[in-house]
Amino acid sequence: MLEWTIENLAREGVDDVILAVNYLGNMLRKHFKARFKGVRIRYSIDPTPLGTGGPVKQAQRLLETEEAFLVMNGDIISEPPIRSMLQAHRETGAVATIALHKVENPSRFGVAKIADRTRIEAFIEKPKKSRAPSSWINAGIYIMGPEVFDYMDAGRKVSTEREVFPLLAKKEKLYGFKYYGPWFDIGKFEDYMKANRELLAKISKREPLVGSGVKVPRTTRLIPPIAINGKVEIGDNCLIGPYAAIDDRVEIGRGSRIAQSIIFREAKIRERSSIKDSIVGEHAVIGAKARIRRVILSDYVIVRDEVKLGPNVVVCPHKEVDRSVIKPMNIK
Repeated sequence: MLEWTIENLAREGVDDVILAVNYLGNMLRKHFKARFKGVRIRYSIDPTPLGTGGPVKQAQRLLETEEAFLVMNGDIISEPPIRSMLQAHRETGAVATIALHKVENPSRFGVAKIADRTRIEAFIEKPKKSRAPSSWINAGIYIMGPEVFDYMDAGRKVSTEREVFPLLAKKEKLYGFKYYGPWFDIGKFEDYMKANRELLAKISKREPLVGSGVKVPRTTRLIPPIAINGKVEIGDNCLIGPYAAIDDRVEIGRGSRIAQSIIFREAKIRERSSIKDSIVGEHAVIGAKARIRRVILSDYVIVRDEVKLGPNVVVCPHKEVDRSVIKPMNIK
């Protein structure tokens, strides 16, 4: 997700990114190092979770400009038009400009009450659909001026949405920017799968997207949209797709079927297995003739031969499953 975000920022002309990290911070630093896709990467380490505003305040010391800056939530997928949003921010004289995205059901989100075309009067948090003041929600993408730091106390947990934005709204310094592009909050399984489907359709609408070193026998069929990364090995008589995303060095045994699923790197799927509407984590092993339906398998999971799983079964990391489970369950 972060790679996708940084690549899009680079295309918009961003060349300096600060990652505000706590959980898995060392892993992110090891992965991205100091540069990625031509973008300088720096790290602001939060010693304890500081909410949504505390990390922004913590990163203040790394900002090398008194100009406006961009803030993005790390758990969304989007392609915001940064230049247009920055121009709108400057024209209104806002302290903060929030990207607003229109959704069919705003009851899961903070919903903007809009006045004077783009000025935001207030946010109503998770209202009933019938009582929502609009269909425009907080998209988790902000342009902020340096004045915003005056509204954040250093070293404490701060909620941007509940503390900072209401004060700015009262002072008529909070504005919205209506964003119509792709936007996914992938905090739920269904939303994560939907995001993958739509992005696959964008990059592989008619032809499979296949990386270097992938071995596809003549007897195997690839049905787009589908994306396969490098050095994947696929056996004879397989059917892969539609809406399958397969990461590096995955092994797929002969006669297997994979559709509407995400298979992470170095997973091994034995012969004549079937996977649909599921996520398979890194280094997971799926036994021969296994049947997986609407399941999340974490990293290093082992599923034995002929086991059936799903729907809504979740298997935690490093677990071995040697019996069928067809009722919703977390296997810990």
